Amino acid sequence: MQMKKLGLTLLTALIGGLIAVGSYKLFENKQESKMSFEERQELHYANNPVPNVVSSTGNPDFTQAAAMVAPAVVHITTTYPGRSGGGYGGDPMDLFEEFFGMPRQRQQRSQPPAKATGSGVIISQDGYIVTNNHVVEDANKIEVQLTDKRVLEAKIIGRDPNTDLALIKINEKDLPFVKFGDSDNVRIGEWVLAVGYPLGLESTVTAGIVSATGRATGIIANELRQRQFQQRGYPQSEEEVPVSTAVESFIQTDAVINKGNSGGPLVNTNGELIGINSNIMTPTGTYAGYGFSVPVNLVKKIADDFIKYGMVKRGLIGITFTELNPTTAKKLETSDINGLYVQDVVSKGAAEEAGIKKGDIITKLDGRVITSSSDLQERIYRLRPGDKVKLTYKRDGKERDVTVTLKEDTRSSESKTEDEETKRSATEIYNKLGAGFVPATDAKKKELGVSSGVVVTQVHQGGLFDYFNVQRGLVITHINGKPVNSADEVEAALADSERGIVRIVGVPQRGSRVELNVPIEY
Repeated sequence: MQMKKLGLTLLTALIGGLIAVGSYKLFENKQESKMSFEERQELHYANNPVPNVVSSTGNPDFTQAAAMVAPAVVHITTTYPGRSGGGYGGDPMDLFEEFFGMPRQRQQRSQPPAKATGSGVIISQDGYIVTNNHVVEDANKIEVQLTDKRVLEAKIIGRDPNTDLALIKINEKDLPFVKFGDSDNVRIGEWVLAVGYPLGLESTVTAGIVSATGRATGIIANELRQRQFQQRGYPQSEEEVPVSTAVESFIQTDAVINKGNSGGPLVNTNGELIGINSNIMTPTGTYAGYGFSVPVNLVKKIADDFIKYGMVKRGLIGITFTELNPTTAKKLETSDINGLYVQDVVSKGAAEEAGIKKGDIITKLDGRVITSSSDLQERIYRLRPGDKVKLTYKRDGKERDVTVTLKEDTRSSESKTEDEETKRSATEIYNKLGAGFVPATDAKKKELGVSSGVVVTQVHQGGLFDYFNVQRGLVITHINGKPVNSADEVEAALADSERGIVRIVGVPQRGSRVELNVPIEY
């Protein structure tokens, strides 16, 4: 009898233990979905400690860093729509038709889809990948090849032309990823590695040093202006030139970077991610000694914004300024040759409310000396509306401190595209919607009287949602008859689109239920 009681006690304890472990795992998984990418990585390494990477000799040794990073660097192939065109199009058959008098039955010929390649870096074990915006922008289809040769289709979680960053995702688990470093600790002269797929080659590692930090090249700004010009037409006067929203504060390196390296990681000798390789400066189109990477501290903020809000939350000080140097100081009739001269203050903006005026000179941000516009822009871009910063400025030769509460940026720099649609997978349809989604909160669902929902947080110009005037803030409850509560569920529901129609049910922020039938082809 005692043996039976003992056995029953042990069985009860075992079942209780399993329930506790299972409940903990369920709780852990639920909590992880709300974590930032940096918190997810810390949780992983807390549960899976790794030894410190130490050089095997007195000289720089990159073998361990390369071995840690390379498995998490992916090859991205993007497909773009073919274009229709008249004329001969370079087809030998056209010459045959002309010389032998055969009827030309094909006045319009559709060009085959174009392809492009780039790199990306996995930042979480559940398949989130950071790359450049220019690698995936306007793509109909995005394929990711892992180092084990598997090829998976990816969906766009978010794009930010202002920093040339994008977050994409593949549906895979337990993937290797690159550990975040701290770009604020990067020092000029330190050794770094660039990893990627340049010039059609397989995974390639190159080494160099950090040549400079806080470098602005004007490349992103020029690209944004070209897009705006294409949309609006070229300006007739200097006043019509759009104000750039680009954020450029690159880590400059002489590690070899070429076409195809875009979106790949720049890492330190500990194998930690310190930047995303974005562009090169060259007179020939190939490496000439100058490569530029987006600092990882900015990358972390952008990636977190995409999964939390479905868009980048940008806080603004509300000033326009000129970077001081001896030449600009002379023109502005000031004796200061360092700092940022305030040219104008936005009405009802954060700076005006804090008391900053035209003619003030910004010298410090949170106690750190500001010497360039790129330094200020990058650090402010890491913050969100409502965050507070301490600005130090000069007025009448005296320095003063003021606390500024950043305000939300309501501008949009997305650009239109004109894609010809073909039959596509659920992931391709998802990308073509041109939207960002985040799960609706329980409070929001209760307020609207719905049991499921995702909030449309971003509508990219040129996408289907933009074309059919789907508004930000709409809570989508069902797609193709299926309830949706996450971006992954949106993608899964799109697979059931019939006869080229996406059936959407949603509830605006104010108003009654709406039903939309969005054609995939338009």
